[in-house]
Amino acid sequence: MMTHKLTRALLILSALICVHLRFQSSAVAEDKIIRIGIIGCDTSHVPAFTKMFNDPKAAGDMAGFKVVAAFPGGSQDIPSSKDRVGKFTDDLKAAGVEIVDSIPKLVEKVDVVLLESVDGRPHLEQARPVIEAKKPLFIDKPLAGSLADALAIADLAKKNGTPWFSSSSIRFGPKLQALKSDPKVGDIAGAEAWSPCPTEEHHPDLFWYGVHGVEALYTLMGPGCVSVQRTKTEGAELVVGVWKDGRIGTFRGLRDAKGDYGAIAFGKKGVGSQLGFEGYQPLAVVIAKFFKTGIAPIPPEETLELIAFMAAADESKARGGAAVKIEEVVASAKERNAKR
Repeated sequence: MMTHKLTRALLILSALICVHLRFQSSAVAEDKIIRIGIIGCDTSHVPAFTKMFNDPKAAGDMAGFKVVAAFPGGSQDIPSSKDRVGKFTDDLKAAGVEIVDSIPKLVEKVDVVLLESVDGRPHLEQARPVIEAKKPLFIDKPLAGSLADALAIADLAKKNGTPWFSSSSIRFGPKLQALKSDPKVGDIAGAEAWSPCPTEEHHPDLFWYGVHGVEALYTLMGPGCVSVQRTKTEGAELVVGVWKDGRIGTFRGLRDAKGDYGAIAFGKKGVGSQLGFEGYQPLAVVIAKFFKTGIAPIPPEETLELIAFMAAADESKARGGAAVKIEEVVASAKERNAKR
């Protein structure tokens, strides 16, 4: 009888332990959810990223995230910001995302941040409290509204030891990535990339939308550009960059032509091309990996050079199409920062 009672008691105890362990496992899993905060609800990227990161069926690198809070932001002097911030904020509310009235409040509620404001001008000040809190940060294009601000963001992040990166979704498209390492193309001796290139009066010309094509160009060419020369008409842009090893890369900005994306790689073994926009999902996966590892997929130096390439193109336009050295615009931007 005693043996039977003891066996029964042990079985009950074992069952209770199993329930407790299952509860603990569930609690641990819940604790591992990475809480995402969004700054700026004035771009279609916001509902797109939220849908992907909050997908209960998300697997692999995309699993384990949830967008939990957002700060709407918005710029009153840019119609495409002012006219969309309300709609996209409402979309997030409908998705169960908490809307907060300040970035410091947002930072308190999240582990990582997507800075999505379509206007690059406030990015430095919007990024500052995130960087100072040492929360991993993705900054959507454009990194900033000026080269000086871009350099300031990088300096602030380095000072605080905060991981960050910035990129267009174009860079991580599978076809473009495949072209970069296509054995039939071989080592890339030069490249051409193109994208739509509407401008916005508050930003240097290529910062607003041409950045997509410039990202594609840098994906294929890598860093090392030393000078930039630009030709502009009402309907198009042509920017020619010379790399330190003698290679030439060109960006064509489209306004009159059909607005599409693409690139050509001129290789030692052959010529290859990539056409079309490949969606936001590839970038979202890269962001997810970054948030989990804290390792930026693009070195800050390359991103800053890309911004300097676009700033040099603007300076070339101001000088009537003369060639402008990358180091010159970087030195000028650093000088402006030193006077702040």
